[in-house]
Amino acid sequence: MSDLPQQPFVEQTMEKARHAAAVFNQYSQEQVDRIVRAVYEAGFNNRIKLAKLAYEETGIGRWQDKVLKNVVATQLVYNDIKDCKTVGIISDDPITGIVEIAQPMGPILAIIPVTNPTSTVMFKILISLKARNPIIISPAGKAKGCCIETARILYEAALAADAPEDCIQWCDSVSRDQTQAFMSHRDVALILATGGSGLVKTAYSSGTPTIGVGAGNVPIFIHTSADIPFAVEQILISKTFDNGTICASEQAVVVEKSVSDAVLLEFQKQKGRVLDTAERARLTAIAWDTKRGLMNPDVVGQCASKIAAKAGIATPEDTSVLIAPITQVGDHEPLSSEILAPILAFFVADSFDDAVKTCIALNYHGGIGHTAGIYANDEKVIKEFALLMNAGRVVVNTPSSQGAVGGIFNMLSPSFTLGCGTGGKNITSDNVTARHLLNIQRIARRRENQKFQRFDKSKYMDESLRASQIETLFNRNS
Repeated sequence: MSDLPQQPFVEQTMEKARHAAAVFNQYSQEQVDRIVRAVYEAGFNNRIKLAKLAYEETGIGRWQDKVLKNVVATQLVYNDIKDCKTVGIISDDPITGIVEIAQPMGPILAIIPVTNPTSTVMFKILISLKARNPIIISPAGKAKGCCIETARILYEAALAADAPEDCIQWCDSVSRDQTQAFMSHRDVALILATGGSGLVKTAYSSGTPTIGVGAGNVPIFIHTSADIPFAVEQILISKTFDNGTICASEQAVVVEKSVSDAVLLEFQKQKGRVLDTAERARLTAIAWDTKRGLMNPDVVGQCASKIAAKAGIATPEDTSVLIAPITQVGDHEPLSSEILAPILAFFVADSFDDAVKTCIALNYHGGIGHTAGIYANDEKVIKEFALLMNAGRVVVNTPSSQGAVGGIFNMLSPSFTLGCGTGGKNITSDNVTARHLLNIQRIARRRENQKFQRFDKSKYMDESLRASQIETLFNRNS
């Protein structure tokens, strides 16, 4: 569609969103919480239907795993935010005299990825409504149908709970021009951007405040102190979940030489397929788009045996993951990059220090600030590893997909928007949730600094006086 036909739709949508925001601003915490609960229940009750719709439309992942994603996006997210204060006074500190008041931001534009469509829609709607923000859903083109159906179900539930009209809207047609028109619209308060790096960069360049997320390329270190069968089992639980479509899924396993054979043997016991040099080259050719410098979308979210067949690699149908031993990190070795599929790069390091250096190199090769993982039973090693990694989340003895998303194996806020901090060009390294969608007002009561009041201010005009002397006089006169 061209700019001219799209502009009226954008303006009409934003006019409705402005009105919804004005009404929503008057709602009490009790009213908001009733709406959020109704929306959560509607999403949860339709978790299977929507998971099947997502799989049928996109052909990505496994519908059974998408059901669990929908559970995380509804039940776990709801339990995390239900008691959070998002209306009126949320903090009153008599000591500092600071009172904090929660205000909504206004209309939010939510960009939805093809890999996690229905779960991301439910997640973003729940946290936006909890903060009294209307939301506009802009789905990935290849997941438009399931995203719209999800938004429709949740909107009807919200209206039944007396939510403002048009508090949830969506784009029936999807185009780059329309998305950019929404992004730069003066009345969009915030963009919640989840998708490819180009789209996220466009959102940040729009002039509208944006919470975006970076790529994963998650390195996993298996230390010599680790329980190797357990570590391999947990990695496979994560990497095979929805066929590796979560951005926090493992991309490379790094081990020290002394345990490398044992780790590879364990992967083979658990139906992993270790590739030889020729097979690795064939896999690279079909898994990586060299012209665009990106993972090939045809392998995203596909099972290991299907990807192997595309590459002409003979492997059993129940193969869990394809393991590619490589030695270098960088653009010249595509399998060291993020590929959202059951494919794992495998690195052997001479020592702990070399293993950490490899993890850092992977971290900086397209995954800075996101997630890293370690399997170890030595607390000193765990802490040293964590201190050296530039990652918003360092998951320990945990499947990285589920561990980074939060709420299952740890107390991180369950989220489908995982910040990567300034290293990943994001505004936060948090698991984004409702509290990130609030404007906080602060009432600052006057508190006289008695020391300053009693002190002879003319002393500050004496250029010969040093800071230590001023401090001494200051304390003496207090």
